Amino acid sequence: MNMQTQKKLRLPSTRVQAYLILVFLSLIWGTSYILIKKGVAVFSPYQVGYLRLMVSALAFTPFLFFIWKKIDWSKWPYFLLVGLTGTAIPSLLFPLAQTEISSSIAGILNSLTPLFTLILGLLFFKNRFARNKLLGVLLGLGGAACLILLGNEVGLQGNLWYSLFVLLACFCYATSSNVVGYFFQNTSSLTISAVSFIMVGIPATIMLFTTDFTTVLETDENAWEAVGYIVILALASTVLASVIFFKLIQMTTPLFSSMVSYLVPAVAVGWGLVDGESITILHFLGMFLILVGVYLSRS
Repeated sequence: MNMQTQKKLRLPSTRVQAYLILVFLSLIWGTSYILIKKGVAVFSPYQVGYLRLMVSALAFTPFLFFIWKKIDWSKWPYFLLVGLTGTAIPSLLFPLAQTEISSSIAGILNSLTPLFTLILGLLFFKNRFARNKLLGVLLGLGGAACLILLGNEVGLQGNLWYSLFVLLACFCYATSSNVVGYFFQNTSSLTISAVSFIMVGIPATIMLFTTDFTTVLETDENAWEAVGYIVILALASTVLASVIFFKLIQMTTPLFSSMVSYLVPAVAVGWGLVDGESITILHFLGMFLILVGVYLSRS
């Protein structure tokens, strides 16, 4: 059997594997918004973010000793950029946003990540332009604007201008995905995660203990339960998911990998319903426009 035939036989299984990974990631990340909601019910948004980063860095520390000699330290600026945009900044922005908006809206708006991935790819990573991709971007942004500008008029809860923090987080995720796909194609996903997370986790740990975190632990009866939710958030949605996601980028492309955002909103809205959040037609209208935009941007 020649190499071309072998390659063709491997493609279907690789494609199936990639889509199974997308579904798995959507379940993890779709659940993260409700975990963040449970965390900010007790701690400040910054404490939730700092604690998430600290736990993630601690989880990766043992692996760093085994891979230290294999790390290409000449790429440290890119490791730091991935750590900041892929984890640190979004870990602060989502809790901040969810002090004023529901986990359902946060999950829906996260669907814009592929559009930002596309835009950055066109501007900085030499991707090819097409008119249907521009239409997709405009439709997706229209769906986000629908939620942000019209939400209060139909009774959606919270200050929906805080949704802008989610959009900034999407931009960060898109930056991280493109950097990984462009600069770390031949670097193991475990190495990317361990180095980048520890680089941002050390200052986050210091910042956590400059707050009243320990006082809240001692005085709030729900504090340890909230810590449990944040630890699950860190180990599942950050540590495990990041390693898998970076590997998926290497298997496919940054744009394909960001397709996980197709599925995340449904999981996030489902958890919102379970937790008693109000779901309106505007949720589904905004989600529909965003997902149509994402589809067109890929066609």
